[in-house]
Amino acid sequence: MSVHVSKGLEEMEGACRATGISSSGRTGSPGLSVVPDSEVPEKAVRRHFTGEYKRRILKDAEGCKELGRVGALLRREGLYSSHLITWRRQAERGTLEALSPKKRGPKEKKIDPSLHRIDELGKTIQKLEHKLRQAELIMAAQKKIAEIYQLPLDPKEETNL
Repeated sequence: MSVHVSKGLEEMEGACRATGISSSGRTGSPGLSVVPDSEVPEKAVRRHFTGEYKRRILKDAEGCKELGRVGALLRREGLYSSHLITWRRQAERGTLEALSPKKRGPKEKKIDPSLHRIDELGKTIQKLEHKLRQAELIMAAQKKIAEIYQLPLDPKEETNL
């Protein structure tokens, strides 16, 4: 029976290699294997570099005269050569703001106080126009009623009768 077990282990090892599970992670008992972690790694956080940090890295990169020193600096800091190229261009512009990270997203709107006043006046005009229309309708109705009953429209004419 031991021959059958060892034959089964050999077949299992071939299957493990095909699935990517190493046989070194196995415990002492036959048939058990370590299952790889199935969790998805969390998304990497976008790094933001301050102007001071960019200046320091550019200064260090300028000081690297030996072959391979710039690459070692980039590996140590976890940067790419494109970072250096971009930061050098920004430094050539010569402003502190150029080396600071740009704020992403929609730009903040500055509200003009006169716009608020204009909105208020527009609403007031609409209300007054509505009241004017109502008054005109009431006057038109009064004229029609006066015509129906043959009443004088002007109160001064009543005193003369």
